Amino acid sequence: MPPMRLTVVQIEAQRPRNKPFRLFDGRGLYLEVSPNGSRYWRVKYRFGGKEKRLALGIYPEVGLKEARLRLDDVRRKLRNHIDPGEQRKVAKALGVSGSETSFEPIAREWFAMQSKQWTQSHADKIIGRLELHVFPWIGKREIRSLEAPDLLPVMRRIEVAGANETAHRALQACGRIFRYAIATGRGSRDVTRDLAGALAPVVENHFPTLTDPRAIGQLLNAIDGYQGTIVVRCALRLAPLVMVRNVELRKAKWPELYLDEAEWRIPQDRMKKRRIHIVPLARQAIDILRELKPATSHLEWVFPGEYDRKRAMSENAINAALRRIGYPKDEFTHHSFRSMGSTLLNEKGWNTDAIERQLAHVDGNKVRAAYNYAEHLPLRRQMMQALADYYDELRMLVRAPTTRVA
Repeated sequence: MPPMRLTVVQIEAQRPRNKPFRLFDGRGLYLEVSPNGSRYWRVKYRFGGKEKRLALGIYPEVGLKEARLRLDDVRRKLRNHIDPGEQRKVAKALGVSGSETSFEPIAREWFAMQSKQWTQSHADKIIGRLELHVFPWIGKREIRSLEAPDLLPVMRRIEVAGANETAHRALQACGRIFRYAIATGRGSRDVTRDLAGALAPVVENHFPTLTDPRAIGQLLNAIDGYQGTIVVRCALRLAPLVMVRNVELRKAKWPELYLDEAEWRIPQDRMKKRRIHIVPLARQAIDILRELKPATSHLEWVFPGEYDRKRAMSENAINAALRRIGYPKDEFTHHSFRSMGSTLLNEKGWNTDAIERQLAHVDGNKVRAAYNYAEHLPLRRQMMQALADYYDELRMLVRAPTTRVA
């Protein structure tokens, strides 16, 4: 005959005694009543050949029904070879709940921790990729139950849609999630390692750019003739002179600009590598910013949106302007200004480290990188002024019309 299970009436009828005593509900669950009247839910279980105990809450905050649900969760973890007590210790150390064992909750837990050190645009890409391509297919699966054959169709589905690079990036994120699950006691291994070579390799597509001096001069003259708003016009003219990323340029704020010192100090929270970046401003760049200042210096953004001045300029604004003056996206984009400037500076023999620092590329030595955000600054001042002067020479070289000649 199976043992009798507890009832709420039975629990409420108990009175404290001189010594702690237990009321057993079955399957290892019991209520411990202390001499001061406190009542604690606990579960007794075995893991790795050792008998262990785990607290499940205080009665009546945790009622009988809830205690049994928590017991079910403990037993489910044990079936998946997870020690719930050790898992709780690790989760506490990491400052997370650690109670979920399916893929999506663990992934979101990992994302919440990691995204604190990412730019918003990078974080949006990561979680968007998971929500669109991964969670609908394996999000509800127990992470320990997932194997390589479960993951491969998910990645292949992305690949077949023509997004090979996205498939590789999604797989990379999944690998980090599996390793996080292992660290928090909820995973056993990173199954993405078994998929090495299972996806088609990524074909390197370099950003389009211009390297011929006459073609560059033609582009610069076309930019000077752009007839759009003053905000987009100034942003377009400034882009080749600073060589920063799209998000860094369009979200520039006036307090970051030290025109008298000829510097733009971009804070670390907007940089891809999460460290402050100093951009030397050539004389021509300062002239552009002084021209724009009366129009936007009273606003938060140097380059505000056309329709909503409280928001930064659209991420497509510069590329749309380039298309208007005759440069389609497969020939030139905002990012092309970076590769164009880098190519010219390398051809002119400027110091490679200074060029890389100007592009805010990560230093291989992370300790050194934490202290050298201003490294090569005097040299970079000379370099960016020389680049701006060379651009002026190229403008004069071709004397192109204000729009591109097909």
